[in-house]
Amino acid sequence: MELMADYGWLGWIVIGGLAGMVAKWIMPGEQGGGILKTILLGIAGALLAGLIGNLVGWYSMGEGAGFIAAVVGALVILFVYGKIQSSKS
Repeated sequence: MELMADYGWLGWIVIGGLAGMVAKWIMPGEQGGGILKTILLGIAGALLAGLIGNLVGWYSMGEGAGFIAAVVGALVILFVYGKIQSSKS
C-alpha cells in the first residue's frame, strides 16, 4: 500500500510547507515552531490523510491525499498536539 504520491522530495517539502502554513493559519492559538516544524506538520498531515483515505476507501490503492486533505490532516495533528500540551499544563 503506497501512501505517498510520487512528487519527489522537493515537491513534498513545498506541499508540506504550504499545507502546514495553511493549517497553522486556520487553527486558533499560538502553535509556535519554525519552518521545519511547519513543513513536517504538513507532510505528516498528508500522510495521515492518505492513510485514512486508503483505509476507508476514499482513494484507490497508490493514490495519495490531495492538498486539502493534507491541510485537514495537519489540522487534526495540531488539534491533538494542542490537547496534549494543555493537559501537561
